[in-house]
Amino acid sequence: MNVHNVPPNHVQPPLLDVRDLSVEFATRRGVVRAVEKVNIRLAKGETLGIVGESGSGKSVTSYTVMRILDRAGRIAEGAIRFGGVDLVGASESEVRALRGREMSMIFQNPRAALNPIRKVGKQIEDVLIEHVQAQPSDAKEKAIEALKAVRIARPEERYHAYPFELSGGMCQRIVIALALACRPQLLIADEPTTGLDVTTQKAVMDLVVELTRERNMSTILITHDLGLAAAYCDRVMVMEKGKVVETANASEIFRAPQHPYTRKLMRATPRGGVTLRDLLPEDVAAAMDAPSEPAAAPGQGPLLKVEALVKEYPRQLTGGGLAQALGFRGASADPFRAVDGISFEVARGESLGLVGESGCGKSTTSMMLMRLIDPTSGRIMFDGTDLSAIPAKQFARSAFRLRIQMVFQDPTDSLNPRFTAARSIADPLMRMGTAMGSAALRARVEELAGHVGLPPEFLDRFPHQLSGGQKARVGIARAIALNPDLVVLDEPTAALDVSVQAVVLNLLQDLKTKLGMSYIFVSHDLEVVRMLCDRVIVMRAGAIVEEGGTEQVMAAPKAAYTRELLASIPHPPI
Repeated sequence: MNVHNVPPNHVQPPLLDVRDLSVEFATRRGVVRAVEKVNIRLAKGETLGIVGESGSGKSVTSYTVMRILDRAGRIAEGAIRFGGVDLVGASESEVRALRGREMSMIFQNPRAALNPIRKVGKQIEDVLIEHVQAQPSDAKEKAIEALKAVRIARPEERYHAYPFELSGGMCQRIVIALALACRPQLLIADEPTTGLDVTTQKAVMDLVVELTRERNMSTILITHDLGLAAAYCDRVMVMEKGKVVETANASEIFRAPQHPYTRKLMRATPRGGVTLRDLLPEDVAAAMDAPSEPAAAPGQGPLLKVEALVKEYPRQLTGGGLAQALGFRGASADPFRAVDGISFEVARGESLGLVGESGCGKSTTSMMLMRLIDPTSGRIMFDGTDLSAIPAKQFARSAFRLRIQMVFQDPTDSLNPRFTAARSIADPLMRMGTAMGSAALRARVEELAGHVGLPPEFLDRFPHQLSGGQKARVGIARAIALNPDLVVLDEPTAALDVSVQAVVLNLLQDLKTKLGMSYIFVSHDLEVVRMLCDRVIVMRAGAIVEEGGTEQVMAAPKAAYTRELLASIPHPPI
C-alpha cells in the first residue's frame, strides 16, 4: 500500500515532528516556494531516507529543521517540534544550544563547512569543549578518537592538518567526525558520502548505524544514491519539486513503487547488466538516438602517455619555540609519496576510469595532468609533446590549454561566486578569444546548459542560489564548451541525482562518439565507471594495483583490493 505523505503510527512520541512545513525564498523574480506542506514524523532510533532530484527540496527541508536557512528564506507555515521543543518559535540562543549537541548535521559541501585557517583537530576540539563533551586537558585525545572512528589514515598526523592539505574525501570524513563527536540524538546527513569511496562509505554508514543503535539515535539520510537508502534506511520519503510524493518502508518502496516519479528515479539507477541507453527517459533517449556525424579519423599513437609519474610532498612536523607559537612547521627528511611512479596510456577517443579509495592519488594525478601542480619526476606526453617540460604559466596560455579541460571534484570551489551560471559557462569561450556576438554566445551557453540538464531559468542565478547538483552541471557544461580533445573528470557525477547522472553520462558518451573526445574519469562509483569507461585503473596508496578492460576487471578482479571495492557497492533491490 502506498503511504503518501502520511506519518506512521508510533506508540511513543516522535523525536522529530514536522507538520505541514512550507518554506519560501525571496528572489529577484519574486517569491519561490521551495518546500510545500511537508510532514515528517521520526521516531527515536529510526533512519529516514529522503531522496529526489537536485532542487526537489531535500536540503532546504533539512536546513529548516536545523534553523539555518539562508536570509532570503523563511518558514511560510507549519510546525517543527524536536524532543518536545518548538523550533519554529524558539530563540536563536535556544536553537544554538541544541545544534551540535542534541541535533547535528553533515553538510553536502565539506570544504565550506570547515574553517580554512584552523587545524582540523582544533575544530573538533572546539565542538567537544563548546558542548561540554571534553575538557581542554583531554580534548586532543578525544578529537583523535573521533578521527579514528571515521577511518582517517594517520589520525595523529591529520590532527595537525589544515583543510586545504586534505583531499575532498578526507575533508568529508572530517565533517562527519565533527557531526558525530558529541553523539547527538538526531543526525541529519545531507549527502554524507558524496566524496567518499565505496569502502569508506560503507565504513562510515556502518558507524552511523552502530551509533544509532548504541544511543537510540535518529537519522535523516538525504541522498541521491538509492542503493544507500535501500541498505541503511527504515523508511524512504521521495520528494519532487518541493512536495512529498511517496513515503513507505524501504523494502516496500523498492519492491513496489507507486508514484511515477519514484519509478523514474529507480529506472535511472546504474546497475550491472544495464546499458546507458536503458537508463534514459524515453524522450531523452529518442533525442540521443538521432544520427550524428562521426568523429574525424584519429591520429597515430596514444593521445596521452604517462611515464613513471611521481609526486612527493614534504611531511609536516610540528616545530618548537617561536615556530610552534606562530604555527610554522618544519619538513622531515622522509617525504610523503602521493603518486608512486605510475605509467599508463589513453588512446584517442578512449574513456579511462581511475578508481580507488580517497587519498590513493587519483585527484593528485589529475591535477598533474592539468599542470595545476608540478610532478616531482616522470613525463606527461600529450599528442607527442612533453607537457611536464612546459612551465605552468606558459602552459596556461598555450593551445594545449584549449585541448585539455577538467571538471573539478568540488563544484562550489570551482565556480566564481560573483559569476552567474551563464557567465561561468561562457568564461572559457570568452577567455580563449572565441569570436561570437552576445546573442550567439548566449545561445551557445543555453545549448551547453541543455546538454547537462540545467533549465534556462537557472542560468541567471549565482552559485549560492544553486543546489550542489546544479553547480556540478554548470562545471560540466563549462568544461565541454571548447570541444576539447581530453577531459579530466574528477568525480563529475558525485553530486548529481540519478536521472541527471544518466543524461550527463549519455552526453559524455555521445560527445566521445561525435567529437572523438577522450576521458579520464576519476570516480569512486564503480557502476558508473562500468557504464562509461573502456578501461579501468585501480589505485591504492599512490600505485596502480590493477589495470585492464572494464568488464574484465569488474567480472574477474585479480587484486584482493579490487574485490574489496566491488563488494562494498550498495545495490538497491530493483
